[in-house]
Amino acid sequence: MSSSPSAANLLALLRRNAASPAVALRLFLHLSSAASPPPPRSTSFLARLLAAQPAAGTLLPRLLRHVRSFPDPSPHLLALLYCSDVLPLRLALPAFRSLRALASVPPPPTPVYNRLILAALRESRLDLVEALYKDLLLAGAEPDVFTRNLLLQALCDAGRMELAQRVFDAMPARNDFSFGILARGYCRAGRSFDALKVLDRMPSINLVVCNTVVAGFCREGQVEEAERLVERMRSQGLTPNVVTFNARISALCKAGRVLDAYRIFKDMQEEWQQGLPRPNQVTFDVMLSGFCDAGYVDEARVLVDIMRCGGFLRRVESYNRWLAGLVRNGRIGEAQELLREMAHEGIQPNSYTYNIIVSGLCKEGKAFDVRRVEDFIRSGVMTPDVVTYTSLLHAYCSKGNTAAANRVLDEMAQKGCAPNSFTYNVLLQSLWRAGRITEAESLLERMSEKGYSLDTAICNIIIDGLCRNSRLDVAMGIVDGMWQEGSVALGRLGNSFLSVASDSSNRQRCLPDRITYSILISALCKEGRFDEAKKKLLEMIVKDISPDSVIYDTFIHGYCKHGKTSLAVKVLRDMDKKGCNPSTRTYNLLIRGFEEKHKSDEIIKLMSEMKDKGISPNVMTYNSLIKSFCERGMVNKAMPLLDEMLQNEIVPNITSFHLLIKAFCKIADFPSAQMVFDAALRTCGQKEMLFCLMCTEVSTYGRWIEAKNTLELALEMRISIQSFPYKQIIAGLCEAGEVDHAHSLLKLLIAKGYTFDPAAFMPVADALTNKGKKQDADMLSEKMMEMADFNDGLATDSGKITPGSQRHEHAKNGQSDWRALLHRDDSARTIMKITKRVRTGWGQRGNVYEHKQQQNDDFYVLENTG
Repeated sequence: MSSSPSAANLLALLRRNAASPAVALRLFLHLSSAASPPPPRSTSFLARLLAAQPAAGTLLPRLLRHVRSFPDPSPHLLALLYCSDVLPLRLALPAFRSLRALASVPPPPTPVYNRLILAALRESRLDLVEALYKDLLLAGAEPDVFTRNLLLQALCDAGRMELAQRVFDAMPARNDFSFGILARGYCRAGRSFDALKVLDRMPSINLVVCNTVVAGFCREGQVEEAERLVERMRSQGLTPNVVTFNARISALCKAGRVLDAYRIFKDMQEEWQQGLPRPNQVTFDVMLSGFCDAGYVDEARVLVDIMRCGGFLRRVESYNRWLAGLVRNGRIGEAQELLREMAHEGIQPNSYTYNIIVSGLCKEGKAFDVRRVEDFIRSGVMTPDVVTYTSLLHAYCSKGNTAAANRVLDEMAQKGCAPNSFTYNVLLQSLWRAGRITEAESLLERMSEKGYSLDTAICNIIIDGLCRNSRLDVAMGIVDGMWQEGSVALGRLGNSFLSVASDSSNRQRCLPDRITYSILISALCKEGRFDEAKKKLLEMIVKDISPDSVIYDTFIHGYCKHGKTSLAVKVLRDMDKKGCNPSTRTYNLLIRGFEEKHKSDEIIKLMSEMKDKGISPNVMTYNSLIKSFCERGMVNKAMPLLDEMLQNEIVPNITSFHLLIKAFCKIADFPSAQMVFDAALRTCGQKEMLFCLMCTEVSTYGRWIEAKNTLELALEMRISIQSFPYKQIIAGLCEAGEVDHAHSLLKLLIAKGYTFDPAAFMPVADALTNKGKKQDADMLSEKMMEMADFNDGLATDSGKITPGSQRHEHAKNGQSDWRALLHRDDSARTIMKITKRVRTGWGQRGNVYEHKQQQNDDFYVLENTG
């Protein structure tokens, strides 16, 4: 049937009205009908025009209903399907089903299937990819290389590597993309040696695939294998490019091997004229993130200066990396200074910039900081988005404050900021982990009302919550049911869950995956139910879900926790047989098991095996060996391990030094302990934890002068003494007859502006009184009362003590008690008896405070240092 003149000119009219898609749709509906269908090109043009509009969800269904009314809708349905690259999958699928329902119309050609499969892959609908591929075969269409590559990609994304390998082997024709997809899938599954086998089968070596495998080896700690592949590339005339080097640097940084990454980066800087690629923007950004993630803030600062001079610090993305590093390492003041620098340089902060600060402060876990973040959000400096609110919600959930988290959700609704699935999942996971199942049910119903359907991620949260709340058998039953019923299997938890999970359109999306089985196997191993855990492992393999190194690590960790190290070793050997390469973490878990049994010889054997396989030990590996030696009293063998770590470019951490300090103090070798402490300060920086542990260890063995000297050094550096045993040190000095040292320590605390527990004054006041130094005792009395009054003021909500209150009367009575106490010559036991009520009023609250103004920090920090 020929088109009418108005229909023939329809395409031109649509083009003229392209700026008003709703008008274009009305023209299409008015000028086309069953008696006068438009050209399919008009349908395709209009579909693409509508798909780009925010209201596509309402406009496109009207178009689909209209073309279905044509006597022969097949050309128009095909035209819509050719637009699958821009159409939402939920709108393309009805058009596909309508076309397949037409009995007299041949099935769509392969390119149409390819577009639909690609759309399903983009939306992670891996089940739909398989269904469309099977329909293509049943329809008698011939899949081409692109079709098979898409199927291969879906299988790799699902971790079904054995089936992916079979599909690859059965492909009648392959291209470089086929090899690259399979190699990338193996690398993502932690099986880079299998990826190397794929590379070996390529007719000619490919730079992109080589870069993928190099990065895979680096992520798994197989640096030697990565270097061998790079040398192979060079020998075959393939020059590694900057992408190759960036992949190596990025992977090494993610694996915690920042010094190895920096060595490569430095070679690129210094030897680019000798054939190495020159660092680019990505190289600098990756290296900066590596330094920041590892806590090497000083090294990162030097790199930032180099970037600034070289013109590599001109993008907001680079500033955001440095900002994130500062916030993550507690340098809030420097982060604010960096924001001011961005403004001065004309770099406009984006929402991610502010979210870095919000997220970083929330992750510090201090309730005071969370309130401070809320004030920052509402100050008008930034416009909070869903990421901002989710960070705040996560902070409250991590502290178990679900009431505040729900308040954040309500505020989002008031501000018109719609929560996404991740936002709800954060709260849902918090409720399940806290065992608040009724509230979790209510949240699921709320999510259902908002249009969020259940998927595998939500099912995994529920299964994890059941396992954590001692309902492992129920969780296993649900997983078994998910294979037949999908999300409907959750109905076993009650009718409320059944009503949420009854959406049949999403049942097939809720199939168990590798994470599901990982949760179950971990829970079974924790309970020592290893036979059932092994059955679940076999079930995974039967269901074509490849177990990865994390699954095997779970078994190793479980066996070691239950003292079955011999079975853990068998799991390690089984990994080798199955082609699943063990990682540094795998060996560390096994080494930790032998550490608990004090088997240093076995640890040494495993470390030697790691080196033979090209798996580099990290600081945790060495710490296990150091601990094993120290606990056996073999500190002389533990000490040389520090030098060995440095020779292998592994930086010892605070735990490494703590183990040695503790061991030396235990054998009363305090000079050696001091030497290790000095080395720790040079290596790790002058951190609060180091000073605290040194004070604690020497105090344990009554070395009060050494403890005092360390504490005084910390005070001079304005380090918070929140966790320090300062009261024990003062009391110990007095008991040892070193009252002058105790008195000088008190005076230094006061001079440096620290406000601490008034109880610390009492042993000094007692000792001074006994020595007849009543004037000094009186001065301490006055200072003690001032500090006590100040602490009482901080403890009240208003900061003031109202006359007549119980607290006020207690303070007044307490003051007279202290004055009477300091002019008595009674023994310390009598004094403690008299002041028992006063100590209860001051000491039990635990509110010991220190005021500290952080450099370049606009916030006033009030730290609990008791």
